Amino acid sequence: MAQHPEIPLSVSSPVTKNPWQALRQLTSARIALGRAGTSLPTQAQLEFQLAHAAARDAVHQSLAIELLAKQIRALGLPLLQLHSAASDRQSYLQRPDLGRQLDAASAQQLEHYAQQHTNQNYDLALVIADGLSALAVERHALPVLKLIQERCGSEGWSLSPIALVEQGRVAIADDIGQRLKARMSVILLGERPGLSSPDSLGLYFTYNPQIGCTDAQRNCISNIRQDGLSYPLTVHRLLGLIREADRRQCSGVTLKDDTQLPQLSTSGHHKNFLLP
Repeated sequence: MAQHPEIPLSVSSPVTKNPWQALRQLTSARIALGRAGTSLPTQAQLEFQLAHAAARDAVHQSLAIELLAKQIRALGLPLLQLHSAASDRQSYLQRPDLGRQLDAASAQQLEHYAQQHTNQNYDLALVIADGLSALAVERHALPVLKLIQERCGSEGWSLSPIALVEQGRVAIADDIGQRLKARMSVILLGERPGLSSPDSLGLYFTYNPQIGCTDAQRNCISNIRQDGLSYPLTVHRLLGLIREADRRQCSGVTLKDDTQLPQLSTSGHHKNFLLP
């Protein structure tokens, strides 16, 4: 029987590309993924599952507390290591109320510190907590803290010892700020992970922090990370809030964040396509 030469087959991709696909190089958001029939392409689906797993891991990951404490002390800053009333990660995730208050030992530690420093007045109580992403704190808290230390020092704002809190949520800064008799408080903590940002750091600022403050009394600066808001812009915005809060004696919904941002350079790798 005669042998027939093999006929090469032309196999085309089953993926229908999205016309906005070129925009994907400008953002890490899940846009222009294309489709295969009526479903996501296999590659996009696998990437989604990987991102979802990374977000779940970030929520359950424990903060390397001793390493971070060592790094903070290396900056020459006094440190108070505290713990919320949530005894472990499971309690923290199931009982948000426990993450908003100090446990008995930490409350006593702060009271003892305040009694020993009765003549000390702080403009700013600085708190770092793991929040919902210890990964974000481990990656970004220290660089932001360094810039806050430098900028506040140059502008004459006095800082409290750094309160490093395990299993802490936003409102725990109210308790700490009140016990330290600070005029304002700032807490850095990991935000709820997104599917493209398991390491996003959040900053919450409150004037006259007291137990019982609501979220309406705070200002938030979010998405602090390499692909989000940069460290210098974060601290620039924070200092703007501190100045205005000091002048107007308020924060939250009554204090609009209208900080004038420095002019951004459009040269180099991080060019903003929205700028002319």
